[in-house]
Amino acid sequence: MIELTDIFMNMMRLDVILAVTFGTLLGVIIGALPGLNGPIGVSLLLPITFSFSPEVGLLMLGGIYMGSHYGSSITAILLNAPGDVVAACTAIEGYPMAKEGRAKEALYYSIIACVVGGTIGVLTLIFFTPPLAQLALQFGNSEVFLLGFFGLLIAATMSSGENITKGLFGVIFGLLLSTVGNDLLSGTSRLDFGLHELNAGINLIPVVIGLFAISSMLESLSIKSGQITSISNITSSLTNVAKKVFIKPWLLLKSSSLGTFIGILPGAGGAIATFVAYAEAKRSSKTPEKFGKGNPEGIVSAESANNAAVGGSLVPLLALGIPGSATAAIMYGALTIHGIVPGPDLFVTRPDVAYTFIVGMLLTVIVMGIFGVLGVPLFTYILRIKLNFIIPTVLVFCIIGSYAIRNSLFDVLIAIVFGLLGFYFKKVDIPVALIVLGIILGPLIETNLRRTLITVEATDVNFFTFIFSRPISMTLIIIVALLLFSIIWTKRNKIVD
Repeated sequence: MIELTDIFMNMMRLDVILAVTFGTLLGVIIGALPGLNGPIGVSLLLPITFSFSPEVGLLMLGGIYMGSHYGSSITAILLNAPGDVVAACTAIEGYPMAKEGRAKEALYYSIIACVVGGTIGVLTLIFFTPPLAQLALQFGNSEVFLLGFFGLLIAATMSSGENITKGLFGVIFGLLLSTVGNDLLSGTSRLDFGLHELNAGINLIPVVIGLFAISSMLESLSIKSGQITSISNITSSLTNVAKKVFIKPWLLLKSSSLGTFIGILPGAGGAIATFVAYAEAKRSSKTPEKFGKGNPEGIVSAESANNAAVGGSLVPLLALGIPGSATAAIMYGALTIHGIVPGPDLFVTRPDVAYTFIVGMLLTVIVMGIFGVLGVPLFTYILRIKLNFIIPTVLVFCIIGSYAIRNSLFDVLIAIVFGLLGFYFKKVDIPVALIVLGIILGPLIETNLRRTLITVEATDVNFFTFIFSRPISMTLIIIVALLLFSIIWTKRNKIVD
């Protein structure tokens, strides 16, 4: 068994510190570029890490993973151009704040929430990996289906009472888009209109780039001031923002816990965690009508869940050998190339690698926090640049990011089409975030529902009997029922008032 002093000495090694610093900084930069998300960054750097020791290589990749989740919020706030899907909710609240001259404040909210969420996720990874991994194994197809349905139900709270029809349209439109391409179970082509480019479905990244970044640039064409905002940046300090954040510790704790838990579930990922935490923050807020107009609570909930999911996704990877996200799957490959097999035996056969890595992830959070705090004054200079330069530059990065996902010009076309759609949807108040959520949850819900039905048919029992006989399914049903009652009760009271 490795001693704590050995772990500490490993963390103080110069090569470890340099690897974490370089990886985290690179992750922040990659995350800020539309389309170049964490998995792409980890993939690009993966060959370089083969020449390092396993713990050094893994921590460099871990730094990219953690840093990219924060970096995507920078352009989401400043330009409404989220670098990754996980920053979509941050763009909803951060960009309006930037246009009001509160860009620094929004960026401070983001980095504080990222550091807190990242810390909680990593601490969970350090202290609770084995039991949480075993809990994740208890989630079968029926439980994952209910979890996806739970996410869609929460999404209903993201629409105001008078806009519920448009919110439902957004969700249904997203679910419809998720069915395009080959059937996930049978392989049958669906809704591809004879285009072989659609056989693999509509890629999510170009859709997000179009709905948020390109549509935002189209909106900016009508701004006559020549800048995103004509308001000078309101003075805001890290200390003042921190005080406001920690006045509501429950929001941070709840969002980080949701992010960690959902991150642990294989296949769920940070995007679902972010949307669930954001929608829950709106549902439980005393001022839900302020969401979508520049509410810091939305940034705090989304970013804390976003980075907490990083630590959560590594729990099943290290304890069970089951990657919890796309980035974790790439890191699984990095381990095996070094001759290390993730799973229960990892902490026995190679405790030096396992413990150095999971404790070292705390160092990535610290480095990310330093870069984030020091970078806020520099990042806001983007708002001083004339739109004549910002618009073509962002559009070029959007095109490059869309193409880089699958080296496909068709994805560029998808981004442009959804840019035009996003521009129109914003004009008629259709929430584009719900379209993204529908695309994310569609395959998860459909696949696990159909697998559950196959299991029910094979066991020759009633569907509802099967669902109600599983403790975790019953727990989720009770939570969904209580949540539904809460939504109806809240809306009823508003109507009465």
